[in-house]
Amino acid sequence: MLFAILFPLQANETFTARDILLNRGIEKIVFVKRFTYTASNYYTEYVNSAFLPGGNICVLDLRSGVVSELCSDLKGGVFEKCDLNFNATKIVFAWKKSLNEGYRLYEVNIDGSGLRQVLPAPSNEERLIRLYKNWYHHGTDDLSPCWLPDGDICFVSSRCQYGITCDAPDVLTTTVLYRCSSDGTNLKKLSGSAVSESSPVCLADGRILYTRWEYVDKGSVSVKCLWSMRPDGTATSEVFGNNIALPPTFIYGREIPDLAGWFVFTGAPHSPHTAMGPIFRVDTNGDIRTKTRMESMTPHTRISEEVGWEFFDTQTNSWYIDRAGRGELFKEAFPIDKDLFIVAHKPKGTEIVDPKGYGLYLLDSKGEVLPIYTQAVLKFPKLITVAQQRETVAQGRSLPPIPAPVYRDASISCWNPIPVLKRTVPPVLPSQIEPDLEQRKIARMFVADVYHGLDNIARGTVKYLRILEQVPRSWSARRWDFDDEYGQQHAAITKGTHLVLKVLHGVVPVEEDGSASYYVPAEANIFVQALDENYAAVQTERTYIYSMAGETRSCVGCHERRNEIQSTAPKKHPKALLREPNFPQPQLGDNSPRRVIDYVQDVQPIWDRYCIKCHGETNPQKNLRLDGNLTQLFSVSYEQLVPDRYESEKWVDRDLVGTTIGEHHPKTGNVEYLPPKSLGSYSSVLVAMLSDNKIVLAEPTKQKRVEIWKKNHADIRLTQEEQIRLMTWIDTNCQYYGSYYGRRNIKYKGRRDFRPKPIFSGRTW
Repeated sequence: MLFAILFPLQANETFTARDILLNRGIEKIVFVKRFTYTASNYYTEYVNSAFLPGGNICVLDLRSGVVSELCSDLKGGVFEKCDLNFNATKIVFAWKKSLNEGYRLYEVNIDGSGLRQVLPAPSNEERLIRLYKNWYHHGTDDLSPCWLPDGDICFVSSRCQYGITCDAPDVLTTTVLYRCSSDGTNLKKLSGSAVSESSPVCLADGRILYTRWEYVDKGSVSVKCLWSMRPDGTATSEVFGNNIALPPTFIYGREIPDLAGWFVFTGAPHSPHTAMGPIFRVDTNGDIRTKTRMESMTPHTRISEEVGWEFFDTQTNSWYIDRAGRGELFKEAFPIDKDLFIVAHKPKGTEIVDPKGYGLYLLDSKGEVLPIYTQAVLKFPKLITVAQQRETVAQGRSLPPIPAPVYRDASISCWNPIPVLKRTVPPVLPSQIEPDLEQRKIARMFVADVYHGLDNIARGTVKYLRILEQVPRSWSARRWDFDDEYGQQHAAITKGTHLVLKVLHGVVPVEEDGSASYYVPAEANIFVQALDENYAAVQTERTYIYSMAGETRSCVGCHERRNEIQSTAPKKHPKALLREPNFPQPQLGDNSPRRVIDYVQDVQPIWDRYCIKCHGETNPQKNLRLDGNLTQLFSVSYEQLVPDRYESEKWVDRDLVGTTIGEHHPKTGNVEYLPPKSLGSYSSVLVAMLSDNKIVLAEPTKQKRVEIWKKNHADIRLTQEEQIRLMTWIDTNCQYYGSYYGRRNIKYKGRRDFRPKPIFSGRTW
């Protein structure tokens, strides 16, 4: 075992984890007592876990064995997570008073004095509950706080009022990052994910490390990976794992002391229950998008699918699946060094939801675990030798014996261990916000060379960048019946492609050298597509950038990794920097840069003009109907063109619109990098047939079909504007509705709110 390698035993020496920690100067540990959550998913602990009041914020004194409960005045509630400040004098934590109230932030001194609430509920909390109650109380929750270098507090909160977009009942809420002063003032929203962000901690360099869940045309549960940002919300950056599907969740990340770029995190399934699983160590000083950088510290526990765990049976020397979680589970590793971690741990035996099954343990990088406090004599290396003990006694001092009872607490689980040590206060990173841009609520973007990462794309091909936004679903879009649901969407947006609404913000030019400089709306989830001269997408960015107002962002090019920037920076001065940034302009045929993407307005008029005489409701040729007659949730033409990924139905041609991404098919897939021209127009028989030879498909079989179809449709000539509308719809993954609002189900036809014409209601330039 690694302990024995690191600290060789003398003959017959045995000792406990207490000795190891004391030798490292760790005399106390802050932790949380809480009955084990029973939530349905890793991110729903605060929403649908059973309300099991009890516990406290605690301090374990390793010398005396005394456990102090600091918050005697907080009774009958649930304690979530805590953080210790850099001087090791104050603790900030989240506490839920009752079933029908949200978690709130509190502060207490390390000695139990000074208990106070940091941040009250929003002033309209009671109204929110009345408006949006849906099983859960549906007010707001403030969770998982951490201290910042200037004394402020970062945390995640549902104050953003977003619903989880893959939750059809719309019970589950999104949390994003916020910060506030220690007195609760200066509240500021730092991020805007459509699905939850979690577990922020402050890094030694002053940045915030956190877990970001996202899906932009990729598997909906696959990527909850490690990101960072500056404390003002700027410079969001992938830290590790944005195209790694399994484990689905990287959470509770912490940096390893004195090892730049090394982190430890919990790998967890998407469900069931809370975020527990194996512990991983990762070195991000190389490729940050490969599992080869990950090392499991817990070799008998692993995750190979969205739901549940696999455990290794040492007796049969084989792996077995156990979704009840009866094997060894781990959570919230706090690194002492590269090879030693304090963790919350459940030994093999009881199920994951055992309310008192978790205690505090030492874990080494070979998977050995040792209870933090125990009467048992275990054969682990003794850091304080017999001679040192004798010398200590001779000096009139003594190490107390290990007290009974065995610690962990037999009546409740223990979580979130933090050694009580003073730490160097990280630097307070200066703001780089430009006041003028901030006032205008815009951000500046710069791409040095769009061809960096665009393999096999000739220079001069890319003429524009299409600016798109992924829009979270507001609580205000909630409806109280579920007849508009499709494929886990609370209100159908697409037929099995993407789950989060997309809107268009226009296009900007790309210079001959591949550079581009432009403005985007701030505080929006912006992603781009590289377009050729015909406005067809050559490549799609399958993640987003959230920029604060007044921020300037830059990147090398497509398919960039954070640690490529310095080694691949362009040597020549990019042309786009020689002029003012561009404001996005309308695509050809559009009246405004910003518009909704809506099938009924954008695409159906094309079929009505050119196609329904042969592919209408009566005797459609080739059994292909392109009429706009309404179906239960969509229209006939849309359902004919967009493959159904849920039911076994006979379709005329699944390749007509080309390759689309189903974010639920599979949920734990569709995350790998796709080469240019893999999606959208350059994979579409329909676009190639109607493009006047502008689009040629790379796949010979498809292109042969295109040539045949062109002969059969020689009389059809779309205008350039119509071609662009069609390509935009397909390139953006075939969205049907341009809004979350309005009734969808055909049974509501005749109501004023039945499928209203969507308009762009966002900000204007």
